[in-house]
Formats: sequence, C-alpha cells, structure tokens
Amino acid sequence: MDWYPLWNSLRIAAISIVLVCFTGIAAAYYAVRLPRALKGVLDMILTLPLVLPPTVVGYFLLLLFGSRRPLGMALESVGIKFVMTWYGGVITAAVVAFPLLYRTARGAFEAFDETLAQAGQTLGLSNCYIFWRIRLPACRQGIFAGVVLAFARALGEYGATSMLIGYTPGRTATISTTVYQLWRTGDELHAFYWVLVNLAISAAVLLTVSLLERRQRKGGHVG
Repeated sequence: MDWYPLWNSLRIAAISIVLVCFTGIAAAYYAVRLPRALKGVLDMILTLPLVLPPTVVGYFLLLLFGSRRPLGMALESVGIKFVMTWYGGVITAAVVAFPLLYRTARGAFEAFDETLAQAGQTLGLSNCYIFWRIRLPACRQGIFAGVVLAFARALGEYGATSMLIGYTPGRTATISTTVYQLWRTGDELHAFYWVLVNLAISAAVLLTVSLLERRQRKGGHVG
C-alpha cells in the first residue's frame, strides 16, 4: 500500500497550519479592537471560505494562481508554481482552514479579561510583553482548540485541492483525492482503507478538542 497520500496530507496540513497560526491569531487580535461595523465587514470577508463551496474556493484560487493569470505568470517567472504541485495544496488548505482558527481565536480574545492587560500597563509592561506573557497564555486553550480543528479541516480538504492541484500519484495525491480516485476506478477495498485512516485521524482530533473543552470548563469552575 502506497502511504504517500498520508504523508502528503500531513505535510500539507502541517505547513498550512503554521501559516494559519500566524495570520489567524494576528487577524483575530486586531479584529477585536476594531469598531463594530468595521469588524463585521472584516468577519464576513475572512469567514467567507468557511461558507463557500470548496469548489468555488478552488475556482477563485485558479483565478489567482492559474498559469494564464497575471499573478500566476509572475510567480512562474521566478520558479514558483501552485497549480498541480503539492505546495499548491498548502495554499488551499490554509485558505479553507483559516476561518476556523480565526473565529476561535477571536472568541478567545473577546473573552479575555482586559483588566489583566490594564494591570500590566500600570506596571509599565509593554504591549508586546502583555500579549506574549499574559494575553496569549490566558487564551491558549481556546486558540489550541482552533488549531486542532483547523488542522483537521486542512487534512480533509478535497474540493479546492482537487481543483488547484488535481490528483497525481506520488506528487499531489492526498487522502481525500485518493479515496475519490480509488472509488472512481472501482478499487473500493483500498478506498475503504483510506476512509478508515481518515476516520481514525478525525476521531483523534475530536477527542483532543473534547479534552480541551473539558479542561477549559474545569478551569472556569475553579476560577
């Protein structure tokens, strides 16, 4: 059994989550400080990939990175190509997973007790110090739950991925695209094997999120 789809899916999900962590946490942190009307507009834009059909997301990515599009041609001129390459899957996974981490992190920041930050400011602590040593640790459980959910979403992405990078065994194949291709060609036994692999990963993710939520509730009761 060729395990490349599992390795490729894990690689794509892991790299995309690194990107999503930086961008999602930063966007959530600054969105909380915006006026309500502006925050609503930003929420709509940043959450759009969560409600759009994955194939529509893939279509928009093709409009951006297609070899006949300005951005795609500019990138290819310097040797970067996202269409039909495994690292194009990183882009699709990051785009579809971003809203999950963004909204979870935003909720964690909104629930943060601002008096803690104000106390730090009265002591002369910098905003950078307050963010890394006070705000982020206080919100870590909510943010980590978002990271886990976003990772699971990136790992299971199919629609946008199939449109941007397709399915090439040993190059762009992921678990989701492999299941479809095996089913399409009548190899239902191996397709079922990959379904079991995906189910095991999904169960582990849901168990992790459940444990985090339980710890968060216990922490709230203790407080």
